[in-house]
Amino acid sequence: MWDRWSDYYRLSERDFEPMREAAIDELGLEPGDRVLDIGCGPGVNFERVRQDIGDDGTLVAVDYSPEMVEKARDRIDRHGWENVEVRRADATTVEFEERFDAAIATLSMSVMPDVREAVENVHRHLTPGAPLAVIDIGPIPEGPARIANPFLRRFLRWYANWNPDGDVPASVAAVFAVSELVDRFFLETCYTLLARKADVGGD
Repeated sequence: MWDRWSDYYRLSERDFEPMREAAIDELGLEPGDRVLDIGCGPGVNFERVRQDIGDDGTLVAVDYSPEMVEKARDRIDRHGWENVEVRRADATTVEFEERFDAAIATLSMSVMPDVREAVENVHRHLTPGAPLAVIDIGPIPEGPARIANPFLRRFLRWYANWNPDGDVPASVAAVFAVSELVDRFFLETCYTLLARKADVGGD
């Protein structure tokens, strides 16, 4: 499905740009940091992350869609970025030799078949005290507009292969020492979470 949508992702890239910028701000990145981008799509976060980590930092991104990976690599080649790497991999099982100082997941966690396992794998690969920023989408949480949730769920499953059984906020809160909802937007169907791994004993 994401191979098919890869040609149209630029539409949501524009719409979500302010939210992605704000989420990356929340990470507090510094020059030289190692950053993990989970479900990177065509690389929409790359340029901004590189601005923060500089040439001495490292950005490693993963996506399961071959077409998305190809587009992300094309973006890297066009810019000549030497410290950005993209892997085609499953977020629940991918392994890295070194840990990361921060991670971001943009509209990706909720379409994964096993959200909890993906969150746990990200957690394993972060250094103690490292943050995770998540932008994702879900049902309307409260108020009269919740009447639209059955339609919204069906639409998200059709449009994005959204996993109705995968509770991203609950999974993040269960795995990370700290998890906070920092923003809601688009009629509260979309949200930004900021989580942080424990400073010690975080494995």
